[in-house]
Amino acid sequence: MFKESYNPNAYLTRKRNVRLGLVARTKILQIIEKQASTIADVGKARGLKYAVVLYHLKLLEEENIVQRKSGKKPYLWTLTGIGQKRLVESYGISRVR
Repeated sequence: MFKESYNPNAYLTRKRNVRLGLVARTKILQIIEKQASTIADVGKARGLKYAVVLYHLKLLEEENIVQRKSGKKPYLWTLTGIGQKRLVESYGISRVR
């Protein structure tokens, strides 16, 4: 059976991690890792609905993995670097692919 690869930062500590959520958060994080993006840009690039992207970005924001850049709407979303730092501290991982 083929095992999917998820972004390590897609895993949440406060919510149950189901496959569809992990897939959506991995797609979202792949776009935001490259450059700060709006919800609409992420949705178009990955074929996700606006509401799905917003929901998962808010979950990731609660975990301090992403943040909204202040300013005029639409907000740009960026990575905080905290999620990666948490992995390094917890598991001694220096570089996650």
